[in-house]
Amino acid sequence: MNPSRWFGNFILRNGPALGGFLLVAVGFWIFVMILAPQFAMVDFSFRHNLPPAEQGGYKDVYTLEHYEFMIYGSAEASGTFNTLDLTVFARTLLTAALVTLADLLICYPIAYFLAQSARGGWARLMVLSLIVPFWVNEILRAFAFRIIFGSAGVINGALLWLGVIDQPVDFIRENVALYTGLTYAFILLMIFPLYNAIESLDRNQIEAARDMGASWLRIHWRVVIPFAKPGISSGCTMVFMLTAGALAAPQILGGPSSLWFTQIIYQWFNTGNNWPRGSAYAIILLVSTILLVLLAMRIFKVRLGDIGK
Repeated sequence: MNPSRWFGNFILRNGPALGGFLLVAVGFWIFVMILAPQFAMVDFSFRHNLPPAEQGGYKDVYTLEHYEFMIYGSAEASGTFNTLDLTVFARTLLTAALVTLADLLICYPIAYFLAQSARGGWARLMVLSLIVPFWVNEILRAFAFRIIFGSAGVINGALLWLGVIDQPVDFIRENVALYTGLTYAFILLMIFPLYNAIESLDRNQIEAARDMGASWLRIHWRVVIPFAKPGISSGCTMVFMLTAGALAAPQILGGPSSLWFTQIIYQWFNTGNNWPRGSAYAIILLVSTILLVLLAMRIFKVRLGDIGK
């Protein structure tokens, strides 16, 4: 479609005042709040870490040293690899994928029940019970998980009282609290896209499949899941991206030996005072997660437009 014609039709449909305001607001959000910081981050990532007095001088040239440091641990070394950062990076992406899968397995039956079975006050009560806990700040919820999974926490206390264990289990050191907290943190972002997709499914299709003798597993595999693919792709994308970029939960719930890639980025920006290197690491994380999402979409034959449905 011709862009000028599209803008003209948009103004005609919404009126000059409202249409102009919407275009300016959306343009400001996209270019100033999203694209400009990302372009600045990309520019930073290719710069030397110079003191303010030397910035803009003859030494302030583009370089790949920060990306080389991510791989080799030094701008000069090429025989050895930066095993620490690369291991943390791979573990972060793998854990984000596992958390996304766990959220999908947990949220799919809940979303299906809400969309196809729950009615009236019971459905409203279930939705309210899902939303209300998220009125609490994310950091407070993370500390609550730390208390629950602590050595003297609720879970250890219950297991000791039941005689299941003799000594408290260190769930923090074993990262059980971290994985549980991350799974819970973004659960709504998985439930509601699934709910919106499954709710629009005609129940007659499910009844027809049952009348033809299909099992419940086959009904979900051949009828419900293909229909809910836009909701699944949208929920998985949001959960994966936000989990890989999480900082508060890994800082609070991570064990002594646990390190999240965003924590390394945070250290370079703050304690390391090396903004170019932190920018390079942030760009690597952003590009990697986007490529993994696009790869998964290609494997599962999901179109980019399905995520926005």
